[in-house]
Amino acid sequence: MKRKAESPAESPTNGTAAPEKKAKHSLSAEEARGRFRRGLFDKAVLETYTKEYAASTPYKHAVIHELVNDKLLRSVRDEVRENLHFTRKETDIYKIFQSGDLANLDGLDDESLAKLPSLLALRDAMYSDTFRNYVSSITGCGPLSGKKTDMALNVYIPSCFLLCHDDVIGSRRVSYILYLTDPDKPWQPEWGGALRLYPVQEMKSGDEVAKTPLPDSVKSIPPAWNQLSFFAVQPGESFHDVEEVYHVKREMYDARVRMAISGWFHIPQAGEEGFVEGEEEKNARNSSLMQLQGNPAQYDAPQAKPIPVDGTRHEDTFDEADLEFLLKYIAPTYLTPRTLKRVSRQFGEMSSITLADILCKKFAKRLKDHIEAQERASPSSLASGSEAQTATAAAAGVPPDWKVAKPPHKHRYLYQQPSELRAAHEESPITELVDILLPSRQFRQWLRLATGCTIRSHDVLARRFRRGSDYALATGYAGKHRLEVGLGITPTPDWGGDAGRDKESEPVGGEEVYLAEDEDEDGQGTETDAAVYQTGDPDDDDDNVLFFQYASWNKLTIVLRDGGTLKFVKYVNRNAKGDRWDVSGTYEIDELEEDDDSDDYDDEDGDAKAGGSTGKKKAKGGAGKETEQASEGEEFKGFSSSDDSDSD
Repeated sequence: MKRKAESPAESPTNGTAAPEKKAKHSLSAEEARGRFRRGLFDKAVLETYTKEYAASTPYKHAVIHELVNDKLLRSVRDEVRENLHFTRKETDIYKIFQSGDLANLDGLDDESLAKLPSLLALRDAMYSDTFRNYVSSITGCGPLSGKKTDMALNVYIPSCFLLCHDDVIGSRRVSYILYLTDPDKPWQPEWGGALRLYPVQEMKSGDEVAKTPLPDSVKSIPPAWNQLSFFAVQPGESFHDVEEVYHVKREMYDARVRMAISGWFHIPQAGEEGFVEGEEEKNARNSSLMQLQGNPAQYDAPQAKPIPVDGTRHEDTFDEADLEFLLKYIAPTYLTPRTLKRVSRQFGEMSSITLADILCKKFAKRLKDHIEAQERASPSSLASGSEAQTATAAAAGVPPDWKVAKPPHKHRYLYQQPSELRAAHEESPITELVDILLPSRQFRQWLRLATGCTIRSHDVLARRFRRGSDYALATGYAGKHRLEVGLGITPTPDWGGDAGRDKESEPVGGEEVYLAEDEDEDGQGTETDAAVYQTGDPDDDDDNVLFFQYASWNKLTIVLRDGGTLKFVKYVNRNAKGDRWDVSGTYEIDELEEDDDSDDYDDEDGDAKAGGSTGKKKAKGGAGKETEQASEGEEFKGFSSSDDSDSD
């Protein structure tokens, strides 16, 4: 999944637009070398780094300790801490604090630039002919541009992270990270924040070879003061992430600030030695071809497995056998005609709804006991996500019927799909939901009465998002309307949105978010790319979040999704007190009829006619905040199982 470059940066000091850039100062070889550590450019040192780079795995990379003159870098760190402004940025793939693009240093006014002389000196040294040739010699990647500088300061405080990606955008040729962590308090690996590299699996598809990253990193490079890590950007190969910086007691907080200068060396630009007309466009084409070669998506897991159903039977009520079946799982309150009419009415207005206490008490207790036992048996520290671990489940403490979602540049979590041949020891309350309830004709009938939509297929999946490990990055949807059902079965309290949550604590992630895809000037949806938006706070009305659902216990969400809507599950950070569990169902429906402000309400309370059309749907309308309040507010007080006469 490629990521678009950030928009042009603001001034790092005052947030105003940068004036016209001054010409960069060209350093002599002697000046440039004087800004790095003594002996770095010796022939023997260069040969050592070149050999280490060539022998490195899972793909070629290098680590240079004590890169910069220590006095200069300490001065850079002081200037940064005193003068730069950092903006919090959060999307599906990262949560960081970032400065403006340091390429804009040349555009600062003299007064602002006078506050950052060491930073400017370092930037010029990094992009000098001397150091670019040094990096080019180690990597063998060819000439690098000194005209196009691309670097920023990124700060990771506890709970910040950057998920798996390959850095393949535009003219990038080499990625690098120079760490500015506390020079007097060495970074400890157990604090997190490591650069992690992922291996790539090659699979033959006819005469082509498809490449896809495996779910787990195999190389971890912890931050260290004055350490440079770098690698050549390679389509379909240079997959990496930045491990979450883990929480710590307040007295140690400052020491765990992972500050680094990150950036790229680019291919030569027009007018530079080594420039090749059309090279950037050619690289973009080759990159796309390499990433599509052999159709690597065919090896993604899980794969969608929609099961068509006969939708000709349209009953407006349940017979005795149907009710008996549904009462094993669903709270009686939600099976009454009046309640279903009220659900249908709100869904028709909002195109989404959240229903609390949907499962009956007896089944909910059995389910909760089972999940809590699963977490005790296989805590996240053991269930780290490797395919090897799930293959040898007994050693890892992970049930063998759970698999790992991949590739990691799209998602990672444990999942379980329906099975008609499940072994007796694998059966559980979760498999009852996946195998029996959600695919059943009775549940589809209930769903039709609750939404007015006729179901044509179903695809169900149980998911476990382990803390400190799992997520699902934003994906688009280009098809017709469909219902997406999510049953929250996370038993652990203290997630965002829960009444008992400490308001001053850091959110732990895990929200499932729907948001509108950006549109171009003609009002048409742009290419799906999760970096074109910034989610921020789900309660912020200024962003484009349409609907969100926190990790929850015994809550059912139903969302009508249409083309152009993005969806993701936020990374669950390690500070969470438990894992995020849910059962997710996708139900294809008949094409919806559009009404002109018509409704199907037939009584003074506004009850909808059972099985009636939901009218014109607004899948991109209605914030999740409003839906959540409506489902738990005054109108829906009767939707709790507190008054439920649980008969089973």
